[in-house]
Formats: sequence, C-alpha cells, structure tokens
Amino acid sequence: MSLYEKERSGAKDRLNLVVIGHVDAGKSTMMGHLLYELGEVSQKILHKYETESKKLGKQSFAYAWILDESMEERSRGVTMDVAQSSFETATKNITLLDAPGHKDFIPRMILGAAQADVAVLVVDATKGEFETGFESGGQTQEHALLIRTLGVSQLVVSINKMDTCDWSEERFIDIKKRMATFLKQIGFKEDEIKYIPVSGLSGVNLTRKPAEPCLTSWYKGLTLLEAIDAFRAPERGISKPLRLCVTDVYKGSGSSLNVGGRIESGMIATGDVVQIMPLGESASVKSISVNSVSITTAFAGDPVVVTLTGIDVSKVGMGNVICHSSSLVNVTTRFEARIVLFGIELPVIPGFPFELHYQGHTEPAIFKKLIAQVHKGTGEVLRKKPRVLTKNSSGIIEIEVNRPICIETYGDFRELGRFVCRSSGQTVAAGLVTKVL
Repeated sequence: MSLYEKERSGAKDRLNLVVIGHVDAGKSTMMGHLLYELGEVSQKILHKYETESKKLGKQSFAYAWILDESMEERSRGVTMDVAQSSFETATKNITLLDAPGHKDFIPRMILGAAQADVAVLVVDATKGEFETGFESGGQTQEHALLIRTLGVSQLVVSINKMDTCDWSEERFIDIKKRMATFLKQIGFKEDEIKYIPVSGLSGVNLTRKPAEPCLTSWYKGLTLLEAIDAFRAPERGISKPLRLCVTDVYKGSGSSLNVGGRIESGMIATGDVVQIMPLGESASVKSISVNSVSITTAFAGDPVVVTLTGIDVSKVGMGNVICHSSSLVNVTTRFEARIVLFGIELPVIPGFPFELHYQGHTEPAIFKKLIAQVHKGTGEVLRKKPRVLTKNSSGIIEIEVNRPICIETYGDFRELGRFVCRSSGQTVAAGLVTKVL
C-alpha cells in the first residue's frame, strides 16, 4: 500500500474549485450564501455583516462579505483578489477560490484559475445583464477561455438571479443555448458542462431542492451543491517528482517563513529538505497545513501553506518552485512552445512583446522566433519560418523572458506545461511548452 493510500484511504477527494464570471454576476454573494447554508459561517457573523453593509448602503452585499474581506473590496462592492475558503459536499473536500470578475483584475483571476481543477462560471440572467457580460467587452467569454486554456475541462454554468426574470424557462434555455455554442467552440465537451438555475441572494437551488412553483414546474435537475459534488477528481501526478508552485509568501513566527501554493506533482513531508528554484536555495520543512488543518504529508493537488526554516524571505518569491534536490525543475530564459493566437488586431512578428502568465506568475517576454505555422487541429506544419502569425492561427515559436524562470514541458508535467500571453489588457494567445532551451 502506497503512502498516499495509507494517508488518504477513506478520505473524501480533494478538489480545487474556482468561481469565475463577469463583474457583478453575483459570484461572491452566491458562494457566500452557499457557505452560510452549509454552516461554514455563523448566524452571528452574518448578522454583523448585514448590520455593517446596511450602514454603507450595501445591504445586499452581506453574503458577499463572507468572501470579500478587505475594506476596499467591501466599499467598492467588487472582488479584487482571489478569496480562498473551504467546504465539504457528500463526497468531496472543496477548496473554494473566488476570482475577481472586473477586467482590471484579470491577472489575479488567472492566479486563481491556475490553481483550479474545476470551475463554476456564473452568469447573470437579468435581461440585458447577461448580454453585457457575454458580448464584446464583457468578461464571461474571456474567463471561460482562460480556464479552458489553463486545463480546466469540467464546468458548471450557474445561471444566477433567475428570480429577476420570474424563473423563466425560456430565458434559461436561451442563455444555455448561447453558452453551449460558445463553450463548444473553445474546447469544452458537452457532457462535461452542467447548467444550474439559481438565485444567490435568496438562496434558491443552492443547497436544497427548490420549492418555487415557477421553477419546479420545468426544472427537475441538480442543486448547485449537487452539481459541485458530481465533479470528478482528476488524476494526480503523485508518483512524479515534487513541484510546488509558490503563489504567496509571508513571514511566519520567529525566523520561519510561510509559503502558500498548490502541489502540482509529487509529495512533501515535514522534515524534508527542499530547494527553492530558480535561486537554488535550501530550506527545511517545519510544518504543513491544508485549509488551516495541520498535516505531516501533503500530495499533488493539495493547496498548502508550508512553513520553512533556514531561508531568508528575500530568497523566495511568487513563481518560484519548491522541489527536492534529486529532481530539480528546469530553469531557463528561453523555451519553445506551440501557441494558439486569439482574435488579436495586430499580427505577431519576431520581437512582439507581451506578458507571460505562468503558474500565477507574470513575466515580461517576447516572441523571439517564429519557427513554423501549424494546423490548429492536427499540428501538421503548414509553413516553416513564417514572417508573421495572424489571429486565430497556430504556430511553434521561441519565447524569451527577461530573467530565468522555472518551467517544465507539457509532455513531462501537464500541470506545469501551460501558459497564457496577454498584451495591452487583452489575452492574445495560449500555449503549451514543448522544449526547454
């Protein structure tokens, strides 16, 4: 019996869930209400939030405040950072990542999406609001595209605020049809998507079967909680070498240092001596926790906080990778990748500058060389050394970053082989690392 089976036998599967969608679709309110109904938040705390939000003239934001903890988020009524909490379903332990919807905070949304196994995409059913979020300039399509690009294949589309259109079946079918067409185009499979009508503010169809006649007359499907419970846990690379991507660093007690992140592959245990790459600094693992619960061993897929000793805070940063000295992560400033360009206005030429988003880390980069244009579906080479690549085309290119980064090929570590390219506030391309140079 492996250590993993020994440690986790009989335990619920662990899943990292990101909640995404256009600004004001009601993501934080919906998930805050769900947490309250599951008993993760006390009546006393909710009453406090209701009183405080009323004073600010934002009475409907009480549930959102369960996840939006900073004063700026609360006063603006907008999620600005990735909020993390946890809850349980019948068969799963869920780590919830509530991502910001506003386009100004897309880099932080990518940070949440990069740590996720599965996603809930929230859309606002209100007349005119769904259209604003879905059509050009809205975040619904970009968020869906980003999570698919980052490897999420299972999705729940939560059609929220259905009470504003009197639980209309016609409205539900219309939104579902439009979403299904788009999601299929960007690579989601029909049988991997579920559509759930809900009201996050009034709590209808979140954790209990609805009683509203206008809804029950036509909807006999799952609640949001049941749909989340039905997600499959992905296969984890537990037998592979340790790769822990650092997404948070803060001072611990005494001389210790806390680093947060998700274990992408392998395992880590208290007492381990680890290497922090790319600098190659050594540190000892003093303690490990998952969702504030102390454990002695953590495995691939676990969102952890690891307390390290023997290392200075200046030697660790976001985008670093923790590994064992027996198998170090690749460190480079150049790599080859197969990319897909999206609907960009300007063609890509050698020297094209962009921001590389990789494992929650952002780095200035350029497309150094265009090696080949390839067929989007088959990967067959259509043209060698093209002068330009235009929108919606696919190619093999060489990318160069300003300073050394930790990176792995998609073939060796699927979890670490994906990246996103953004330029001038737009997502311009996504790719898979094929060769480290």
